[in-house]
Amino acid sequence: MHSYLVSLLKRIADMTIPKPRAAQFDIIKHMRQDQITNGLVNAISTGNWSIKRFKMERAGVTQVLSRLSFISALGMMTRISSQACGLVKNLALMTHITTDMEEDPIIRLAFNLGVEDIQLLSGEEMTSSRVYLVFLNGNILGVIRDHKKLVRTFRLMRRSGYISEFVSVCTNHTHKCVYISTDGGRLCRPYIIVQKGQPLVKQRHIEELTQGFRSFDDFLKEGLVEYLDVNEENDCMISLYESGITRETTHLEIEPFTILGVCAGLIPYPHHNQSPRNTYQCAMGKQAMGTIGYNQRNRIDTLMYLLCYPQAPLVKSKTIELIHFDKLPAGQNATVAVMSFSGYDIEDALVLNKASLDRGFGRCLVYRKQACTLKRYTNQSFDKVMGPMVDASTHKPIWKHEALDSDGICSPGERMENRQVLVNKWMPTVTMNPIQQSPTTQGPPQGPEYREVPITYKGAEACYIEKVLISSNPEEAFLIKILQRQTRRPEIGDKFSSRHGQKGVCGLIVPQEDMPFTDLIMNPHGYPSRMTVGKLMELLGSKAGVLEGKFHYGTAFGGDKVCDLSEDLVKHGFNYLGKDFVTSGITGEPLEAYIFFGPIYYQKLKHMVLDKMHARAKGPRAVLTRQPTEGRSRDGGLRLGEMERDCLIGYGARQVYQT
Repeated sequence: MHSYLVSLLKRIADMTIPKPRAAQFDIIKHMRQDQITNGLVNAISTGNWSIKRFKMERAGVTQVLSRLSFISALGMMTRISSQACGLVKNLALMTHITTDMEEDPIIRLAFNLGVEDIQLLSGEEMTSSRVYLVFLNGNILGVIRDHKKLVRTFRLMRRSGYISEFVSVCTNHTHKCVYISTDGGRLCRPYIIVQKGQPLVKQRHIEELTQGFRSFDDFLKEGLVEYLDVNEENDCMISLYESGITRETTHLEIEPFTILGVCAGLIPYPHHNQSPRNTYQCAMGKQAMGTIGYNQRNRIDTLMYLLCYPQAPLVKSKTIELIHFDKLPAGQNATVAVMSFSGYDIEDALVLNKASLDRGFGRCLVYRKQACTLKRYTNQSFDKVMGPMVDASTHKPIWKHEALDSDGICSPGERMENRQVLVNKWMPTVTMNPIQQSPTTQGPPQGPEYREVPITYKGAEACYIEKVLISSNPEEAFLIKILQRQTRRPEIGDKFSSRHGQKGVCGLIVPQEDMPFTDLIMNPHGYPSRMTVGKLMELLGSKAGVLEGKFHYGTAFGGDKVCDLSEDLVKHGFNYLGKDFVTSGITGEPLEAYIFFGPIYYQKLKHMVLDKMHARAKGPRAVLTRQPTEGRSRDGGLRLGEMERDCLIGYGARQVYQT
């Protein structure tokens, strides 16, 4: 990439620099000095790297970090895009990615431990059954007769801290090879070393760690814990729990839940769910509105969704505390009744309580940025911002310019309706050739003619101006950024989800008198086929936590036990199953069955009806085909395709199709 930009610069220089150099020579006049900088900045910002020399065109090398929610940013930072087939993986917790290190000390050590140079050997010595080949980072280093001693000594030196903790040594008996790796880009995880059926980390070590006398590095240096990469894991016996250690065990997991990543770590009791549900939640957790950072009110993002009243989940996991999700949450603890309500709750739809929405459940802020640049042109003309146009009769600004300040830019706090002007920008009609005085006119030269190109607000709902920033961009042009704010309360069609892949849209909003004491109703048919038992356990944990006044844990492969949660419920006079006696808010009669009733952490997702709703009768058409334009943003038509046509004919509505 760099060499291509240098050659491009040389070509420009050859074309522009004059051959006879009589006058004083100034390189700046003849070529751009920021060609290489611009090339690299462009490559990094767009992600399109093109190297002409090798005919390499690669797109998507860099990506813009998603700041939709705190979890979406973390999830993107731990993402591995392995192939172009859409398979996306995430790093587990405690994963370390190695960097390149010096090979020379490792080569010297290997030769000192009995590795013989391959160039000094005959074929007979190399093909002997006892001789193993030794590779370093894929390059052949030599041969070894006692390969077990070599591997044992390398691991001993690594555990003693004489060589880097990220050097990996493993044996492949089928290939008769010993592979040593010191290169970068390998994924490692730490494990506790087990010797003679006993883990080396004892209770006193843990106590010293909690008291602050010992750090994680001390565990590495003392040979209690070591990093293993993928190659070395192949010939290790790793136990998940201390109780499962046998005579063959070589390592012990530090914590079983660390085999999950950041997104899966949010799910309470994930080991009780069907695995696709956990996968769905990993995708949906990134779309949940919440808090993105403590500086969120100072940022001007293209699009930002914030929840007005985010809450920490009542059932936490150890991962949540490690990544501090409880300090930057994305959701609210809703009191859920698992029951049927009239049919507005079928097919995953949720019934919401109007009073809950009035108190702020699911209320969110949507921030959008609109930017405008004021350029200078080659003929010395420039864009300018004019003041608001005033109505001659009332001496007040016209309706379109009502939100504008005297400088022609909208002022913070103003309410903007659709098609009102944000910046009253005017642009010269001629921007290329020099402005010349007409030969017929007398007097001073005339200025350029200007035409109106206002920046207007486009949106079905009104918004408020949050902030106006006036700065400049690298081309020294004025840059005006306007941050618009909308407050939205949940409406029918907005999407919600719990932390178990149980997504659904709001089907009905009910007044409080018909549905007291609960925030939302979920249909019980959502459980049997989905098998999200973790959600049932979360409800018990949350309910027990509310009564006890503490947080419960639903950490993967552990967490608080259901029998303990049931005891807490019984202690406070509730049913051990989490069910309650419920009276109908409509008729006032008791319901026939006990209702499973308690708090569950619900996320409001970014998909809202207001952003998706679209209809049209007449409207714009494409010039070439004279067909209606495509897409909601262009006020496009709704396409009636082949399958829709088949449905109409199948239902006997052929007349509709023919018209």
